[in-house]
Order: sequence, then structure tokens, then C-alpha cells
Amino acid sequence: MKATGVVRRIDDLGRIVIPKEIRKTLRIREGDPLEIFTDKEGEIILKKYSPIGELSEFASQYAETLAKTTGHIACISDKDTIIAVSGAPKKEYLEKSISPEIEKLMEEKSIWACMNKDEKHVPVLLTDTNDNKYTSQVIYPIVAEGDTIGTVMLLSIQPNMKMNEVEMKVVQSAAGFLGKQMEE
Repeated sequence: MKATGVVRRIDDLGRIVIPKEIRKTLRIREGDPLEIFTDKEGEIILKKYSPIGELSEFASQYAETLAKTTGHIACISDKDTIIAVSGAPKKEYLEKSISPEIEKLMEEKSIWACMNKDEKHVPVLLTDTNDNKYTSQVIYPIVAEGDTIGTVMLLSIQPNMKMNEVEMKVVQSAAGFLGKQMEE
């Protein structure tokens, strides 16, 4: 654990304020759920809760199936990071922060489709500097009980690879299925 040097007091209602700098660094927004852990030494650990993170093993298998079926890179994200990837090196995507553009798509519950290299692309990862990295991409929000909890993405970096309605339907089905799994 890393010490921050910040000390806060608990108020009479048992609340404690997480400083703005820490919330910003950890990308914790108002209304975000936090999971609370304790250990034997009396430490309290707060961790951002990812509902879809509970399905990470299942999401990994689903991403693998999508990648094998379509021949594209398949990624599944929660609201902050990529939780499953197949068809690309895991170290390049797995547990990496998603871009603000993807966050905005989720916030707006928007579908993104860029079928060939001549169309505008969105950066997927926070660290993506080249917005022409992908030749085609389909991004669909995962919605559970009316809230966006993540995305399903098909990405291609192959020069002459195009996507079509089939990929759109596959991603839509995957997002719908994962959303339903979270509701049960």
C-alpha cells in the first residue's frame, strides 16, 4: 500500500471524505460504488466496484469466442478498464484504462461503428496516441437495469480489414447478453 500523507476525520454520521485529488487520480466519480475490505491489522481498503468485473472469467471466454468467430480483436470493458481481451496481446489491453471518448460513448449509451480505415476512429485506451491505429471498430454499450456498465468492442488493426452489419449484430448480441447476465 502507498501512503498519501492525507488524514481525515470521521464525522458524526460515520462519513469520511475522500480528497478530490485522490478521486481524480483513481477516476472515482460521484455515485460510483465502492467495495469495502478489512484486514486483520485493522486496515480498511476501498476499491472501486465493477459489477461486470464479477463476470471477468465469463467475459474472457466470451471475448475469446468473439475473436475466434470474427477474426477481430475483441475487448470487454467495465466503466474504467478493459477486463477481457482476445485476438491481441493481453499486456497491450488488459486492465488498461479506457479513453475519455469511450467513457463518453458509455455515458450517452451510444453505439460506435467505423467500418473501414477511411472513417473517423476513436481511441480505445487512455494511452492511445494514434487515432488511426484501428482500421475498423464497433463499440456497443453494455446496459443493465438502465445503467451502462461497460462495453463490448471489436477492433481491427489489419490494413484491408472491414466490418459490416454482421459484426454490428454480433457485438449488439454480446452486449445484450452480458447486460442480461448482470440483471439476474
